Amino acid sequence: MPIPNYQAFMQPLVSQIADGRVHSLAELKTPLCNALQIDEEQRAETIASSGNRTVVSNRLGWARTYLHKAGLLSIPKPGFVQITERGLQALQSGQHINNAYLKQFPEFLEFIRPVKDATDASADTAKTTHEDDTTPDEQIKSAWQTLNSALAEDLIELVKKQTPQFFEVLVVQMMQAMGYGGWSKDSGSATQYTGDGGIDGIINEDPLGLETIYLQAKRYTDAAVGRPDIQAFVGALEMKRARKGVFITTSRFSRDALDYVSLIEKKVVLIDGKQLAELMIKHNLGVSVKETYQVKAIDSDYFAED
Repeated sequence: MPIPNYQAFMQPLVSQIADGRVHSLAELKTPLCNALQIDEEQRAETIASSGNRTVVSNRLGWARTYLHKAGLLSIPKPGFVQITERGLQALQSGQHINNAYLKQFPEFLEFIRPVKDATDASADTAKTTHEDDTTPDEQIKSAWQTLNSALAEDLIELVKKQTPQFFEVLVVQMMQAMGYGGWSKDSGSATQYTGDGGIDGIINEDPLGLETIYLQAKRYTDAAVGRPDIQAFVGALEMKRARKGVFITTSRFSRDALDYVSLIEKKVVLIDGKQLAELMIKHNLGVSVKETYQVKAIDSDYFAED
């Protein structure tokens, strides 16, 4: 019997954590394999492209991700899970827990919705990775987008759990990773220890400090950053006689805040949690490359005759 797909792990995973305690995925692997009748040889089977990640770990990980996106379990810290009230209700319902069951939850539908490419004229007909009417190239791209979407959500949730001081250092490092202050690794600094009047970080764009970018970092969980917060930041910029600022949050900005920055003379850029996670992934901050796939094609020049 082949190794069950990731959906088969969902029901037993929720059942195993029904006691409400925090469990590590490592401790759950053996009882889940027993429940799914996965033998020892299959448990050791690795993904073809990965030297050490097993198929079981990969499928358990995706079952965890999908259940988390649907709200049936929480992730208190990386590698650990805990059942939620919705997860308990799912068990009590007696229904089988799989993708079809999870699709009743709006947040899960938002997670699996097709990722549309704004430059693609056929974006309205985009398909999810679960459909079969796409070419292999399209499936690879869609899978890559799904992986990055899941990574971005997990990444921002992890950032929210860090200290404010950690977050302030992070935003400075992100700006430097993007190339600002690239003349020196010491071009940026966090100011949380100096209480610098509403400024959390500084990036000097040149050695003499003739051009400076001031940063504000708000590590919010759910609350939106409103216009008063942006106005206070603009006031802090005014005290510094600064022309440029970047306001970064782990949550989102209110409509009033977005409208306000479009009306003021100073150049203030707003980066919300979604953009922050995407930038961290793009510039390899807090993430690392797990696997690399090479897609090869015929080299027509090799076969061309003179």
